[in-house]
Amino acid sequence: MKIEDEIKQQRFVSANQKAVINLLYTTNWLLAKQKDVFKSYNVTLQQFNIMRILRGQHPKSISATEIKARMLDKNSDVSRLLDRMIAKGLVVKKTSFSDKRAADVNLTEDGLQLLAEMDKIQRKLDDVLALNESDALLLSDLLDKSRG
Repeated sequence: MKIEDEIKQQRFVSANQKAVINLLYTTNWLLAKQKDVFKSYNVTLQQFNIMRILRGQHPKSISATEIKARMLDKNSDVSRLLDRMIAKGLVVKKTSFSDKRAADVNLTEDGLQLLAEMDKIQRKLDDVLALNESDALLLSDLLDKSRG
């Protein structure tokens, strides 16, 4: 459905304004779909993002500071998120050998298993845009260019 129909607005100040509104609307639409799926796993979008970051490092550990730098949502309170994930048994945090003020974080086996289960669902969510490969690459390139 076209953005004009979704928000019931037929005119925009410019093509750029329309693109920004469409991007924001689509972002919120995607986030809502993901939130619904992750809820059944008792995981938030931010926690899922942290788990994927940690899996990319596995079996090596990573600091909370580095996790924050890699997160999609830069406003996340990583310490609070990690505390909740520790309580769920998804991650472990240990004092860093090289810097006693920092903590090294790793996924637990339960965290790895949960991610493996969620991967099946995530693939379906990744396809929700219903774009062919070349259109998806073009969209990604245009988004990169817009941040350029």
